[in-house]
Amino acid sequence: MIGWLLYLLLKLSQAEWVLRLPVTLLPFALATGIYFLLRRTDETKAVLAACAFLLLPANVWGVFITTDTPLIFFCFASAFAFWLGLTRRSAGWQALAGAFLGLAFLSKYFAVLLGLAYVAYAALSPRGERDWRALALVVLCSLPFAAVNLWWNTEHCWANLLFNLYNRHANAGWSWRTPLIYAATVLYVLSPVALWQLAKARRAVTAALREAETRFFAVAFAVPFGFFAVLSAVKPIGLHWLLSFVPFFFVAAGRLLSGEQLRRSVAYLGAFSALHVLAIVAGAMLPLETWKSTRFYDGIVYHVRMPEILRELEPYEDRFDFATDGYSMSAVASFHARRHVIVFGAASSHARHDDILTDFRRFDGRDILVLRKTPPEDADYRPYFRSIEYHTFTVSGAAFHVVLGRGFDFAAYREGVLKPVRERYYAVPWYLPQRRCYFCERYFGTATCPARD
Repeated sequence: MIGWLLYLLLKLSQAEWVLRLPVTLLPFALATGIYFLLRRTDETKAVLAACAFLLLPANVWGVFITTDTPLIFFCFASAFAFWLGLTRRSAGWQALAGAFLGLAFLSKYFAVLLGLAYVAYAALSPRGERDWRALALVVLCSLPFAAVNLWWNTEHCWANLLFNLYNRHANAGWSWRTPLIYAATVLYVLSPVALWQLAKARRAVTAALREAETRFFAVAFAVPFGFFAVLSAVKPIGLHWLLSFVPFFFVAAGRLLSGEQLRRSVAYLGAFSALHVLAIVAGAMLPLETWKSTRFYDGIVYHVRMPEILRELEPYEDRFDFATDGYSMSAVASFHARRHVIVFGAASSHARHDDILTDFRRFDGRDILVLRKTPPEDADYRPYFRSIEYHTFTVSGAAFHVVLGRGFDFAAYREGVLKPVRERYYAVPWYLPQRRCYFCERYFGTATCPARD
């Protein structure tokens, strides 16, 4: 979904502010929705809850997170429509809630958690308030969107499912640290003041949950956050994973807390976000070299000084195809160079997206330049080229490494890199039907890939 959105925006402009405009406007749209959900009961509390949400630190620097924008928007739109469908007994709103849920699913699979929240709400409601027909309509109207994703996956190596359920979890395992980190993350993305107030008044909160609207938004918040709490025992939880369900907390808090209590959250979040603004402004004003002693300095330079880095590579652009050794590096370089920069080598699970875009067969015999932030290992390159040269240059005090490979040997690369990639990332679970896989079809002459036990 974010790919489709950026595709449309690129038709308007390639300016960075245009491409980040949706995520810039998103917090204001969600705050407006929170206000409209609460204003019928208490307009003052509606304003305070909306302001508290708007002042979250994640909404101050959230412009840096673009991929989750459609997921966050469509999750909120679905819950808004679902609630209107229940209160007005409107099949139209319920159908729209299903369509929005389907669009959220096409954004990220985390939308499933909202669907589970709908089921939990129906199950936890008093018998006379359970509207299973409404829930069935929501599911029915979301299925066409899920079908699009299912069809695409059967034709494309089950790439979405492999990435989300298998390939990105190689380092998962039990840890006592990750639940603590998750708890700190929850405090950061919500209001610790409101959480403390709700904890102190838990008896009153429990009683208030008998009211349908309060219960609905509390469940819409609690189910995803509870799922991530369990998952945190074996895997770090990304802060941005939580953002789709944060607005529901503020709707529930707007109904459960008093105006005075909400004012305290507004004051706390306003002060906390102001510190973030000061830190961002101060960091932007400091010379780039201030961060030279940090281990991530080369990454900062790479993102901030990419035009200068590309100028260093201009002498090679006519003879060499450009590559990097990582997906993020290639994505940034491609945007600034206005040409596709391939990912050379196995890289990570994220680099599998480049497998869709790049066909290494067409590079056979050609010259490839690989840009790196770390010194290259000779064994990673020499077997795949007729000759190799290594160069280093610096930009703003950060060293970057260039591998000049002449005469690319595709057959050797297929055996040394692509075959292990197939075994590591393209082993499709046995229970999934395969139709076509671009990777195995392209490089190994088979329509499908090996099955995973």
